[in-house]
Amino acid sequence: MSSEATVFACEPRKRSGTGGSRAVRRDGWVPAVIYGGKDEPMNIKMKYNEVLKAYNNGRLIDVLSIVELEGKKHQVIGRDIQVDVVKDLPIHVDLMRVDARTKVTVNVPVRFLNEETCPGLKAGGVLNVVRHEVEVVAPATEIPEAFEFDLASKELSDTIKISDTTLPKGVELTITDRDFTIATIAAPSGLKSQEADEEDEVAPDEVPATEVKDDADGDAE
Repeated sequence: MSSEATVFACEPRKRSGTGGSRAVRRDGWVPAVIYGGKDEPMNIKMKYNEVLKAYNNGRLIDVLSIVELEGKKHQVIGRDIQVDVVKDLPIHVDLMRVDARTKVTVNVPVRFLNEETCPGLKAGGVLNVVRHEVEVVAPATEIPEAFEFDLASKELSDTIKISDTTLPKGVELTITDRDFTIATIAAPSGLKSQEADEEDEVAPDEVPATEVKDDADGDAE
């Protein structure tokens, strides 16, 4: 289930547009907008340090947050963030109002358990992650923090599928027509090369009969 929601202390943003946003940033804030639900969109400003911390910790987009604004608390989830193309720092955030009845499409990260005891990895295998996130439809107030996959019994060449985890109640996959792959335990390259070399070797009793016959004819001459 979702971890405790991040709380942002925000203030109304009186000026909109490019000029207003620049002024907000100069004062140590990040311009943002709250939209959705029955209420009108609201221009707000968020404390830069709070936004940056949430952004770096993956707690800004597709997770439940609380915006404290003028004595009221708003449940929101981040839907989009604009970042500076040079500095890769947040410069604007779009937040959507939600409640327990709201369902949203989000990407949930995957997490692997017991990597240190996984037989395949201990044998030199490599965890090849195919999907780092899984897209689901979930109640906005119950977005899973991560999908966990246990590697305790996984051997070399095993495949980890989405069916290897349990979806929380009310959470549905957007891909429902197949049991798709999350990761594989790939054999180390050295082992692959050794197996290939062994397959390429031909034992003496496997020499084709035609070649033996040709050699015999040559001796007769």
